[in-house]
Amino acid sequence: MNASYIRRFVILSLTPAILIYALFVFVPVIWSSYYSFFDWKGIGAAKFIGLKNYVEIIHDPIFWRAMKNNLIFLVVSVFGQLPIALILAILLHKSNALQRFIRSAVFVPMVLSSVVIGMIWQYIYHPQIGILNFLLDKLGLESWKLQWLSDTKIAIFSLAPPLIWSFVGLYLIIFISAFQNIPGEIHDAAQLDGAEGARKLISITLPMIWTTVQIAIILCISGSLKSFDLVYVMTKGGPAHGTELLATYMYNSTFSSYRYGFGSAISTSIVLISLIFIGLSQWITSRKSKA
Repeated sequence: MNASYIRRFVILSLTPAILIYALFVFVPVIWSSYYSFFDWKGIGAAKFIGLKNYVEIIHDPIFWRAMKNNLIFLVVSVFGQLPIALILAILLHKSNALQRFIRSAVFVPMVLSSVVIGMIWQYIYHPQIGILNFLLDKLGLESWKLQWLSDTKIAIFSLAPPLIWSFVGLYLIIFISAFQNIPGEIHDAAQLDGAEGARKLISITLPMIWTTVQIAIILCISGSLKSFDLVYVMTKGGPAHGTELLATYMYNSTFSSYRYGFGSAISTSIVLISLIFIGLSQWITSRKSKA
């Protein structure tokens, strides 16, 4: 088949998906950026105010509190989800019955709704009937019993386990697929050269899947900076903005306070911050891969 026909076929096949993606992703982002320059309550005329919404964001302590919490989520995602998923992938990348069962069990949270996951962990953390405090009580660790979601000092960290549990399965499958795409001849050659265990992992396996690791890091960063549903279900950003994220603050500002222009400015800031962190991560990982 002629290469030009293949090119046309690929373009025609991708065009509907690209148009749908542009309609539901790029257009709303541009529209939101446009309204970030206005004072608008969602109805009536919008008043152009220039950069005032962004100036307010810069001087808004709640925004920076939400930013700090998002950075905590980012660290938890990159240094929690990915290492756990990578270790599990190393242990479970073969395909016997037990490993397939464990992989399926780890992946189960990915098929659950975030609302269901949030409700499960709400009951786990419940101060009176929660299983966590119950186990601490039975183990004689009564002093460790806490108000896990009501204490402003620990609430954001209490959200880390459900966040990790929710997405480890996704990265596990990604890493297992990467392992299975490594040609068998490379493993055979490494074995002949005496590379085994940790040496083989560090010198051969990880470099071979480094592109996949970079993609996983991008997914982690973008996912952590737009986190919303799990936090909204469990705490709604409370107590006292202790678990407020950029996305929950944007939602509350837009649909609770009816400040659509200010909420649009926050959402635009989320996009810009995500691009900055993704760019930095790519620069760091590319330098590491070259080294």
